[in-house]
Amino acid sequence: MKTVAAIATTVLLWASAFVAIRHVGADVRPGALALGRLLVAAAVLGVLVAVRRPRWPDRRAWPRLVLCGVAWLGVYNVALNAAERRVDAGTAAMVVNLGPVLIAALAGLFLGEGFPRRLLLGLATAFAGTVLIGVAAAGDARADPWGVALCLVAAAGYAVGVIAQKPLLARADALPVTFLATLVGTVACLPFAGQLVTDVAAHPGAAGWLVYLGAGPTALAFTTWAYALARTGAGRLGATTYLVPPVVVLLAWSLLGEVPAALALGGGLLCLAGVAATRSRRLTLTPRQGVSWTAERG
Repeated sequence: MKTVAAIATTVLLWASAFVAIRHVGADVRPGALALGRLLVAAAVLGVLVAVRRPRWPDRRAWPRLVLCGVAWLGVYNVALNAAERRVDAGTAAMVVNLGPVLIAALAGLFLGEGFPRRLLLGLATAFAGTVLIGVAAAGDARADPWGVALCLVAAAGYAVGVIAQKPLLARADALPVTFLATLVGTVACLPFAGQLVTDVAAHPGAAGWLVYLGAGPTALAFTTWAYALARTGAGRLGATTYLVPPVVVLLAWSLLGEVPAALALGGGLLCLAGVAATRSRRLTLTPRQGVSWTAERG
């Protein structure tokens, strides 16, 4: 029950982040937005680890922590922020949610898991969906293909981050793993400190959004994600994030008046169909063996 609650919290907060980024991104530049969000998250998580006694990662964990922090907290955030200046929130959520498919691809390429037939079918279908979304963006005054490309960069950062993070959670608690990865991401984004000061000074109202993005979709949601990931296979948990795009579309429609083009919606459905095809086998990770495929029925 706690795991279900953690997953639901993550999905809702991450969905709200797409809408919040779309709103505040007009006033705060991508790198500055990422840094501001991570500074707040690091402060919140720092207080939590100070009052608790979590099980910390050992020294061997640092290469994975750095990879997770740079790829997921750094590259993902900056790329997504930049993308949402070019595409609507719903379209961004659809493309970024190719991340679980990329996780499967990385497992096949680097962890010796191969490429089962159904996996290849799913990857091809999801790629076709991405092409449709790109075509829709090219013909939409609100978007352009570069926005879709940036979303794919964000999806890649997400996938790399999950692959790096999962083994760490077998030897340490979710809270310190999230905290340390957030610190790494914060350091990676420090070159944008000047932009952050300038943008917030020019738009003081943006500070509230940065606090929300840092405390909610980052500090809380990444911790609840890590908590659930420690108790669930990466592929199975990744599938729950496919609930994010429809939630984003509803939030963007009600709060921003945005609905993705019909062709983009069709592409999103193809992406989901492709991911569903890959789910005929469940992607799991074990502390010693890394990623493995386990047959799943139903």
